[in-house]
Amino acid sequence: MLVADPPLAAEYQDLRRRLAGADIAEKATELAKISLAVRRSVVEMIASAKLGHIGGDFSVTDILVTCFAGVLNLDPTRPDWADRDRFVLSKGHCAASLYSTLAFCGFFPRAELTTFMAPLSALNGHPNRVKVPGVETNSGPLGHGFPVATGAALAAKLGGQPWRTVVVLGDGEMQEGSNWEAAMTASHYELANLTAIVDRNRLQQGARTEDTKALEPLGDKWRSFGFELREVDGHDHAALLQALEPSTTGKPVAIVAHTIKGKGVSFMEDRVEWHHKVPSPEQVRLALEELV
Repeated sequence: MLVADPPLAAEYQDLRRRLAGADIAEKATELAKISLAVRRSVVEMIASAKLGHIGGDFSVTDILVTCFAGVLNLDPTRPDWADRDRFVLSKGHCAASLYSTLAFCGFFPRAELTTFMAPLSALNGHPNRVKVPGVETNSGPLGHGFPVATGAALAAKLGGQPWRTVVVLGDGEMQEGSNWEAAMTASHYELANLTAIVDRNRLQQGARTEDTKALEPLGDKWRSFGFELREVDGHDHAALLQALEPSTTGKPVAIVAHTIKGKGVSFMEDRVEWHHKVPSPEQVRLALEELV
């Protein structure tokens, strides 16, 4: 198991204190800076490993940064703290963005990012809870993370615990029936402490979601399953902060975050081939020039 980087963890806690006293515009500006650094890091990680899912990493980055740096109650030096909020990345193939976000928050040294997908590295292609602090459950097989998160939220409710659970799903992943079983369960038990975020970039491996198996009207489906629905621009940090406020209805919350696959690099944006394409050295150079 990797361990926290104390100086980075202290910086993270200081950031959280500063953001707590800032207005929403100031918070959004600070989160955007971190998101930019995370995207640059992801480019370098995937270029070095020659493996990864850079398009989905980029679409989910602003969501991850907002959750970890702006919303969730966490302590990188105590990843097993009983009262911590729980976060599950159900679209586990986008591990590079998660690892980079965790490192920037001090859960482990940033130097570990250079080992991404290397043999015996803790930072393999899908998150592993016994190797990486900040990872609540192993994920990768799509349709598994949301049921686990629902179980965590139910446990908190039954135990009278104050923590909340947030889970991020891919939109293509919503074609898995297990997610809708979990949604039905969350609604039945009125899990107002559960927030499900869909990274709605409209692309999945090989095609558009609507050409593969249509999801729309996605918002209406969440409502019909008994969720409080919020739809936002998934790259607008201020909008994400507001959407991540606790439930106002006593229902579980579903956030449909409209995103762009490959966000931040012009030649990757909304291009299906960047689901798992690896940039060439020249493309790395160009991407880093854009991410400034």
